Amino acid sequence: MAQWQPERGPHTVSPAGEGSPSGHVIVCGFAGIAVPIIDGFLDAGEQVVVVVRTADPALDAAVARWGITVHTAVVGVADALVDAGIAGAVAVVCVEENELHNLETALVAGQLRADVRVITQLSNATVAGAMDDGSTPGAVLDVADLAAPSVIEACLGIGDHHIDAAGIDFVATTVTAGRAGTLRERFGDLAPLAVSTHTSAMSQAATPATVLCPGRDHPVLAGDVVTLLGTADEFAAQGIATAADDTPVAPARRPSRPQRVRAAVRGFREDANPNFFRMIGVLFFLLALSTTVLRLGYQKPGMSVLDAVYFSTETVATVGYGDFNFADQPPALRIWSIILMFAGLTTTAMIMAFLAELLISRRIAEAAGRRRARFMTGHVVVIGLGAFGIRVARELRSRGRDVVVIERSSSNRFLSAAAKAGIPVIVGDATVAETLSDARVHRAAAVAVLTSDDVINIETGIAVRGALGDRFADGSRRGVPVVLRVFDRGMGDAVAARFGFRHVRSTAELAAPWFIGAALGLEILGTFSVQSTSFMVGRVRIRADGGLVGVEMRELSANTRVIAIRRASGASGAGDLEYPPRRGTKFASGDDAFVVGPYQELLAVLEHQRAVIDTPHSPSIGQ
Repeated sequence: MAQWQPERGPHTVSPAGEGSPSGHVIVCGFAGIAVPIIDGFLDAGEQVVVVVRTADPALDAAVARWGITVHTAVVGVADALVDAGIAGAVAVVCVEENELHNLETALVAGQLRADVRVITQLSNATVAGAMDDGSTPGAVLDVADLAAPSVIEACLGIGDHHIDAAGIDFVATTVTAGRAGTLRERFGDLAPLAVSTHTSAMSQAATPATVLCPGRDHPVLAGDVVTLLGTADEFAAQGIATAADDTPVAPARRPSRPQRVRAAVRGFREDANPNFFRMIGVLFFLLALSTTVLRLGYQKPGMSVLDAVYFSTETVATVGYGDFNFADQPPALRIWSIILMFAGLTTTAMIMAFLAELLISRRIAEAAGRRRARFMTGHVVVIGLGAFGIRVARELRSRGRDVVVIERSSSNRFLSAAAKAGIPVIVGDATVAETLSDARVHRAAAVAVLTSDDVINIETGIAVRGALGDRFADGSRRGVPVVLRVFDRGMGDAVAARFGFRHVRSTAELAAPWFIGAALGLEILGTFSVQSTSFMVGRVRIRADGGLVGVEMRELSANTRVIAIRRASGASGAGDLEYPPRRGTKFASGDDAFVVGPYQELLAVLEHQRAVIDTPHSPSIGQ
């Protein structure tokens, strides 16, 4: 059970003594991404101590479930960190919802113990850059930066993932087996990452069964979907084409002049205040009535119809040139001129007011996004202009894609950033069909729903599915991908199964492994998704006092791939690169191992690294 301990003691750290925790991880925060991070540490066998600012009833259930120790920062975070055992901690992970608290905790932890790894969540680029200057161990991470690449790949339909490891450009790509055989027979030395059994080949399963990191002797049937890892040359040797790292973008088709004119007229009609057109009608009615009165009632020298229209316009505009006047006309006609001047002046003033509103009010600013989106086709619609949404929109824009953002709030703090990046923003409710039509969702190449509220995302995704109709990409057909952001992986799987969304991305699943790996000393090189499972690429330095020295590749977990080993540098300089390593290849002290697999498996490798092997025949790592 957790022990709620009051804060006490000076802000100093002495070596961990008897009874003090040692080798544990301190997680500061208990909301949002902190929960899956704690779960991940516990699943990896790590001891976790939690520090929170205030007591939360939800912690009671967590204490009962996890059996962790929780400290509250009643007086200050420094006392809480001391009580949490920072003297013997492996790392401090700062993932509170308030970024100012994260910054404070990171700075205080560095003062208390300069050699502890401090992993901090910060979205402010300026502060993050100043913190992550390499002067202290640890890392500064941003959830939006970590999760955005997966969303961008789904929007652009990128199936090939390029991985730079040990100076080699590896490619992870998905292919369909054309005939039956073993993976070795079909794909040679290409490293298999996953195999999904073709649905028709299964007995009664509703969804394909996926095997992660199978051996090369694993059998596959025609139609099975296989994800492989290798270099472009190795794929070419097997007759498999891979895409380049940069996806070409087709130039947007410029609309014709008649289309632009029609759109301008339609846009003016939609943007103008409806009373503007009513006032125009009143003005024309006055002119018509005055023309009739003057044509019939004006005496000597008499008026033609054109003269009557001309003099009526002069009177309404209160402009006189002296060619016509009411000086010698009957009193009734002179009274009519007075009424006409006041009515015309009032009507003209109201028309000018409505024009001014159209030109200089915020209404025109909010309509700017709609006007820019009118001719877009093959663009990407991003719904939600938060830290995550603007990150995705900017990256898509930098890749040459047209982007339209839909944002509910007209006071969103990222509107200026979107304007600076040249990204049109439509202010409106994305669950309304009219707003989706303004963003031309029916002509979009992809839609990303990225608000911070899961319920709104699901509701919006369903609305987008309805707007796309037959163009919606579900499990049975290809079409426009709708990328849905949810927080929890379990929730994402349920939504995908119930509503047919193929591209559901969990921010917790995408970002949490980075925090966990960085805290435990894994240098993360990248992440990518393999058939709905997140894979991580990392580099592990083999320590002389660690448990991986002398371990053969075959002793590692079957779900981990060592794609290359950079041997320890000798007197001649940089060490040799061993690629590909074989099953009998052994690790040596000082080597850099480049590993790929689900992050839980990579953490198992780290755990083995931290524990010295006592017996020559240890069980497989991760088993």
